[in-house]
Amino acid sequence: MSLLWPGEERAGDLFSEAAYLAAMVRVEEAWLAATVSAGIAPEEARTPLAGLVSPDDVPALADGAEAGGNPVIGLVKLLRGRLEGEPARWLHKGLTSQDVVDTAIVLCLADVLDRVEEELAAQAASLVGLAREHRATVMAGRTLTQHAVPITFGLKAATWLSGLTDAAEALRRARTSLPAQVGGAAGTLAAVVGMARLRGLGEPVAAAETAAATTATTLGLTPRAPWHTNRAPLTAAADALVTAADAWGRIAGDITLLTRPEIGELAEPAGEGRGGSSTMPHKSNPVLSVLVRRHALAAPPLAATLHTAAASYVDERPDGAWHVEWEALATLARRSVVAASQTTELLGGLRVDAARMRATAEGAGADLLAEQRSLTGFVGGEILAGSEAAAGLDDYLGAADTLIDSAVTRAHEIWKTELRKDGS
Repeated sequence: MSLLWPGEERAGDLFSEAAYLAAMVRVEEAWLAATVSAGIAPEEARTPLAGLVSPDDVPALADGAEAGGNPVIGLVKLLRGRLEGEPARWLHKGLTSQDVVDTAIVLCLADVLDRVEEELAAQAASLVGLAREHRATVMAGRTLTQHAVPITFGLKAATWLSGLTDAAEALRRARTSLPAQVGGAAGTLAAVVGMARLRGLGEPVAAAETAAATTATTLGLTPRAPWHTNRAPLTAAADALVTAADAWGRIAGDITLLTRPEIGELAEPAGEGRGGSSTMPHKSNPVLSVLVRRHALAAPPLAATLHTAAASYVDERPDGAWHVEWEALATLARRSVVAASQTTELLGGLRVDAARMRATAEGAGADLLAEQRSLTGFVGGEILAGSEAAAGLDDYLGAADTLIDSAVTRAHEIWKTELRKDGS
């Protein structure tokens, strides 16, 4: 929980320090097993490591991390102290700290991306339902804060849906390409090749490459050449999360405006004590939308930090630029889960006042059909006015139905199984 970031508990253990520690141990275990399988380490070195470390070890490891600039040095010392014989001797051999840190971060990111995509699927199901239910719910379209032309709320929901679909595509691209990091001291695998040669293996380079690939597949990641100074996998994941934040922020922005008392066309889900004020008892603040907008505003600078770091890398492994990534990624990832959960709740219980939408549109009927009148004067035909203009709102919706169908169809192509589960 956090007093400074309300709702932070929604992220649970995802990309927490305990989860990150567990991920580093998974990397060490996968590498140890892979070197045994490749014949580089003896069979006696194979052993499970998960039970050797717990969240209780986080404070001590964190306290010692400053001395080496990262937590891996202390973790390796801790694990070796709790192991015996060949496992203790062969643990971490051939890896460097960045291999463990990067791969553990990727594992944490994978869990976050999976969770965010689950939330996007739930959000999409809600929006498909709203788009279909309100296909003919006429409302005032607004541009630059002013009444423009009539639209339907179904079209607005479909537009929101398209943003989520874009985000899902970006997330899937980033998720499927997340790689393990295995490069050794300077990205050459020299130590692994050297150990394989000393162990008498006929193809030491092939053995080293096999160990690296096996580590990746064991962890459910993509095998890849070392990327110590090419940070595209991390910036791509961050950018995908920001794409989702953009979509959520756009939705939340619309909802905050349409819940204003003078508009009153939408309302957030009701909840015990939600939206209250410390001094004004009449208020019902759109607090979910406010908190989602908060994330949408804060997320891009975190991704910008990663791009700045990526452009600042030097040599075969960097100083400082690598270190600044960790907290920025963890913060962006956890906050993304929080905002995703809040958006799912927001859309799942969104209340639509179709009658209020219609009344507002009819009250502005003449203005909303001003464009139509200008076209009528240009092309020729009958000009609508007064009550006829109000009735004409339904006849000046352009391709709204087709646009709704297109957005829904595209969503079904992305979320085939998930949308069907919700009956959409």
